[in-house]
Amino acid sequence: MERTPDVSESLTGSGDRIRANDYDSFAEAYAAEAEHSLVNAYYERPAMTALAGDVGGRRILDAGCGAGPLTAALRDRGALVTGMDASAGMLALARRRLGDAVPLHVADLRDPLPFADGAFDDVVASLVLHYLADWGPTLAEFRRVLRPGGRLIASVEHPFVAYTFQEPRPDYFATTRYTFDWMLGGRSTPISLWRKPLHAMTDAFTAAGFRVTAISEPRPDPAARALFPDAFDDLASRPCFLFFVVEAPEAAGPS
Repeated sequence: MERTPDVSESLTGSGDRIRANDYDSFAEAYAAEAEHSLVNAYYERPAMTALAGDVGGRRILDAGCGAGPLTAALRDRGALVTGMDASAGMLALARRRLGDAVPLHVADLRDPLPFADGAFDDVVASLVLHYLADWGPTLAEFRRVLRPGGRLIASVEHPFVAYTFQEPRPDYFATTRYTFDWMLGGRSTPISLWRKPLHAMTDAFTAAGFRVTAISEPRPDPAARALFPDAFDDLASRPCFLFFVVEAPEAAGPS
């Protein structure tokens, strides 16, 4: 996985970027990359499953499930998982992986979620919130579909990475959009994300009624050192993603 230098943010609303984040167009290449890459298979997914802990019997929504690798990992640990993604192409790959037993829904995180109140014990949002300018409506929906005391476990691009990626560096305290070309399967693929300061992230969780219980900056699985000798030390010595566990409030007891 390689990024080419940042392009001008003034282009993010132009016709040149209409196809940014078009996962249907590169679903197969992305799924193949994420399946065994250092960043995904030996860093981000293990961190998410470790934060989730014992999930046996828990009803979990994988929000932005993509081709389903995290969905499968949680299912294999005994969770009752439902997947959703905005990309029909990615969900087709998830269906191929997961079979018919796991419910999968085409749904956009910017829209109301097609689930009942309190339908889930946990929501996992793996590397998806940073596609949104405003987390508020999405977090409100996550809280709605969680039972009282339920958890949201989320990973996002680390704000320090987003801040230092571009030269000249942007205003750290501003919420701004940035774009880059991701070399994926030999093809240059445009991606647009939103950078936020850390306080804006935690403020969004608390404004939605969540309580932050963990902020994690894990390192990759040491077993990956032998598989990725050139890249392991770099990933192990710098921030890449930031992980959160936040909880919905418990139902108030009788007064």
